[in-house]
Amino acid sequence: MKIELVEGDITEQRVDAVVNAANSSLLGGGGVDGAIHRKGGPEILAECRALRASRYGGGLPAGQAVATTAGRLPARWVIHTVGPVFSRSEDRSHLLASCYRESLAVAGSLGAATVAFPAISTGVYRWPMADAARIALTTVRQAGTAVEEVRFVLFNSAAYAVFEDALRDMG
Repeated sequence: MKIELVEGDITEQRVDAVVNAANSSLLGGGGVDGAIHRKGGPEILAECRALRASRYGGGLPAGQAVATTAGRLPARWVIHTVGPVFSRSEDRSHLLASCYRESLAVAGSLGAATVAFPAISTGVYRWPMADAARIALTTVRQAGTAVEEVRFVLFNSAAYAVFEDALRDMG
């Protein structure tokens, strides 16, 4: 699998699936989640509401993933995953790794060859960027998946540099 790093806007990525760092409500929010819902349009929200009305009445649990249409985005699907909130007193790294693993599993089940990920949990959920990059890159590299290309779309040059360092350190 090819791993690529880009600095940019995840809502502009021409890939099969874009991963949304969603909140558990699946109904939009701030950051990446809000941007995807705004640019993707009402079709995404409609499918998220249907998911809430059926399988995810209590919301999508952290570490799990589910797909919807991509609406007006230049992708076919949005894969919503809920990252864990960072905690100094509790190791939640298994949940962060699960976001990547489960998103790739959903992408594989859809037949997606290309997937774009944000840096999950590094915004309002305060996960330290270097640790998040290590977990993300390690998990993706170790995932058994038919996905051919994973693109990490980093929102600024500082985040890009951290992911670039982590990828270089992995060899």
